[in-house]
Amino acid sequence: MGRNTRKRRSSMAGKAIAASAALALGGGGLVWANFYASAHEKNSSQNNQVKAAAGQVATISCPDVGQKLTNVPKGARSGVDQELALLDKQITEAYARLASTRQAQAGDPGFVNNAILGPLKEKRAATIDRIRINIQRAGGQAANLNQLSACTPQVVQTNAGNGGGQQNNGGNNNNGGQQNNGGQQNNNGGQNNGGQNNNNGGQQNNGGQQGNNNGGQNNNGGQQGNAGQGGNGPVAADFVDITKAGNNAQLGVGQNGLSANGNGGSKGSFTTKCGTNGNDNHNTDNVIVAPGVTNGAHHLHDYVGNQNNDAFASDQELAGAGTSCQNQGDKSSYFWPVLRVQDGSQDFDQNKDGGGKEGNVGKILQPAQAQLKFVGNKKGNVVAMPTALRIITGDAKAFVNGNANANVNWSCTGFENKVQLKDKYPICPQGSQVVRTTNFQSCWDGQNIDSANHRTHVSFVQGDGSCANGFKAIPQLQVRLVYNVPAPKIQNGQVVNAYAVDSFPENLHKPITDHNDFINFFSKNLMNKMVNCINSGQKCQ
Repeated sequence: MGRNTRKRRSSMAGKAIAASAALALGGGGLVWANFYASAHEKNSSQNNQVKAAAGQVATISCPDVGQKLTNVPKGARSGVDQELALLDKQITEAYARLASTRQAQAGDPGFVNNAILGPLKEKRAATIDRIRINIQRAGGQAANLNQLSACTPQVVQTNAGNGGGQQNNGGNNNNGGQQNNGGQQNNNGGQNNGGQNNNNGGQQNNGGQQGNNNGGQNNNGGQQGNAGQGGNGPVAADFVDITKAGNNAQLGVGQNGLSANGNGGSKGSFTTKCGTNGNDNHNTDNVIVAPGVTNGAHHLHDYVGNQNNDAFASDQELAGAGTSCQNQGDKSSYFWPVLRVQDGSQDFDQNKDGGGKEGNVGKILQPAQAQLKFVGNKKGNVVAMPTALRIITGDAKAFVNGNANANVNWSCTGFENKVQLKDKYPICPQGSQVVRTTNFQSCWDGQNIDSANHRTHVSFVQGDGSCANGFKAIPQLQVRLVYNVPAPKIQNGQVVNAYAVDSFPENLHKPITDHNDFINFFSKNLMNKMVNCINSGQKCQ
């Protein structure tokens, strides 16, 4: 995309208004207001259009219907999963329309509600009604689902001094009883959101890549939109210099992600070596949340372990597949969203669903290390995991859902015992590597290998390490991923050479959306060995 050659006007008022608009949107990664950087006060109507930019929405927040469905009869789950995947597709399409109609939004204050959110509500209502019918036909109850059809526009506000506050979404609830204040605020310990204009002679952002503003229009001589190489994040406010982040050694958000082991109970460990996905096993499916649906994740996953994991893999196929693990008794599937560096490069999926077509762009980074370690429980022994147990941890939609299921730990080598970040990507000093650490749920209900919302059959330990509600302690999977990442730079409020995890498009590549998935296919003999090692205090592999 070439530099804009239109003549730049000199109105300082126009620049100031555009800068304020960009600040309002910078955290959302959609700095469409840059289009107005050269606006001239021809008349008051034009001025009002420019000023309207500051109130424009950054993304769309919809109630997460899947998390509300805790009692879906097994006979209805296949049909319900298909409909839930359709809801995700509808949001993705609505977000794409939001991102491509910025001019129309500036000229019509009702455009988002009338042309995007209204039609989206109608589609969601029909889909949610089919979910209700599926559940009721199978003998279940599905009351009040229709309250979940409406979505709200989400405006990301700047807050320079608070590192973990919630977003302000106009005070609206999201019609599902859940407040619609789900992502983290875009701030970086005192630095303003990186969407502001920088009229410094046409310098480009992201290593020469343009931000995706106004469907491809240039920003009239200023620095290109700080909206990530794909146009939907990350932004400067998503990053922090780890040497200035302050100490916070506790992993996880709340109780989520706490290590289950300690100085008592079952003190052993079992490490399985499954490589770093050197064979490039990727897809954008999600066999746990969206079985039978192509591109159900809308972002790309790395897979290690089981080599047959896609949306259509049955338990029998997974059990009979090959594995990248050194111990062939471990055919479990371990997968997580890929990490990319947005340095102007492209990867194999630049023009594919789940990749560049949905804003997931840049060079995919293979982990330098991928440690998969199972540990015990500080209160007592662990029991064997059942075959085909599924666990998802973290929330790929945490930016709009909120922190309830978030489980995020970002750090740098040499800082892991001091700093763990949940809503920022770390900028590591020279010689230090980026680290993603995830501690999984390690309490199991003793009966089910999955649940309707893929969460309620497992839980995290309580603060003292015990399992609540009669759940049983199982080995806790701890995943530690280490990457060689070129350090991004923050220049004039812009991030250059950003990196980010793949995400659903409307979640804007926020670090809070990191997540991890596991399906257990250890052989019974190897699982028993793991349990014995952990309970006897040995360190095995």
